[in-house]
Amino acid sequence: MCLRCDRPEFASATRLSAASPWNPRRAFLLAAAGAALAGPALAQVNVGNASVARNLVPADKIEAAGVQHYGQLLEQARAKGALAGENNPQLQRLRAIAGRLIPFATPWNSRARDWKWEVNLIGSKQINAFCMPGGKIAFFTGILEQLKLSDDEVAMVMGHEMAHALREHARARMAKSAGTGAALSIGAQLLGLGQVGDMAARAGTQLITLKFSRSDETEADLVGLELAARAGYDPKASVSLWKKMAAASKNQGGLNFLSTHPTGPDRIEKLEANLPKVERLYRDAKKS
Repeated sequence: MCLRCDRPEFASATRLSAASPWNPRRAFLLAAAGAALAGPALAQVNVGNASVARNLVPADKIEAAGVQHYGQLLEQARAKGALAGENNPQLQRLRAIAGRLIPFATPWNSRARDWKWEVNLIGSKQINAFCMPGGKIAFFTGILEQLKLSDDEVAMVMGHEMAHALREHARARMAKSAGTGAALSIGAQLLGLGQVGDMAARAGTQLITLKFSRSDETEADLVGLELAARAGYDPKASVSLWKKMAAASKNQGGLNFLSTHPTGPDRIEKLEANLPKVERLYRDAKKS
């Protein structure tokens, strides 16, 4: 099932330019000195500007890699009989939650307007969930069943993963990784995509195993918190979710999600500090 968002983004939010910044002759200058896309003007959480490093890797290449690898993962799950069918109640639940979150995604990234959002459920004991660049979401049954997540907590996980895609953390991480050598081969970048474009095209298998920085994780927490609150999900669930995650981290198995999403008291403290900023959004959403 493909979830396309045709509903308007939240009122008066700044519309970000849909034009791609990737032009071979000015890509390096844009990445090095151009202004990064900020969050929406009316955003309640403060996450600052998105990383300029991401401009060194074409967004369409990363998104295409995500779509391709996502399709491969679904085929593998289907071959094992692990891909949930259309009538699966848990899958329908996930898609209903996504349907409420997606309309609030575009103000955070104008490209999301054209993403072909998709949500699927994979049968596995792993505690895991992800959102590929391009809006490809997957949950593993383990995270729902082992943590016994409420709808509000599922929305916090989903919002967090969507935020990684919207803030283009994978794109930025890959650009920074490639940029550790030869200043991203500046000459090649001025003439074409060069090695960074090739790296993006081969990136699929890395997209669900990337370990994001602490600042990336904080951004995803806060943007996800706001997405969920605007969609009418209780922001306090972000705290109960990460307490469950912390408890699960003490167990021995199925912790793929936790290997790339470390828990800790500082994470919960930051979420608690931001709850007052989104409470009104939640109350207004519940009224409407």
